[in-house]
Amino acid sequence: MKDTKLYNVIFPIWFLLFFPPVILITLAGNFVIDTLVIIACFYIFKLADTQKSLQEFYKKSILKVWLFGFLADIAGASILFIFGILGDSLGLSGEIIAGINYDPFSNFVAVLIIICAMLVSAALIFVLNYRLTFSKQIKDERLRLKVAIAIAVTTLPWTFLLPTKWFY
Repeated sequence: MKDTKLYNVIFPIWFLLFFPPVILITLAGNFVIDTLVIIACFYIFKLADTQKSLQEFYKKSILKVWLFGFLADIAGASILFIFGILGDSLGLSGEIIAGINYDPFSNFVAVLIIICAMLVSAALIFVLNYRLTFSKQIKDERLRLKVAIAIAVTTLPWTFLLPTKWFY
């Protein structure tokens, strides 16, 4: 009985991001980060040359960037959830499942799966912002591409890589 491990008793830290009241903290934190990234993009990519003002650019983009980012995070977390719950039936070893759920860096395959889930989130953030959020605001396609990539890279769910064992 000493060797029994209860992997499903403790949720992975990334999974907790979607539970009340933690979700309120997650939403607020994402909003602050998205705000800082939008402001940084405005200055880094010299959008003042093409936009009326930072305030107008921010007002037209923040809600979409924030909501699309959160939806993309949910998509990435869903991938991890599916692998974590259905890993046995998908032929994954217990070490890989434990790595996905609790300690990513304990298993190379777990890290790869988590990075793939993060890349799915980043791709969604990029596509949604490039095609929807900034399509009318930033007419220059190269500039829009740069802004959408910057937002996707800086706001992707880096917390997926945090080992749960650090918090329990």
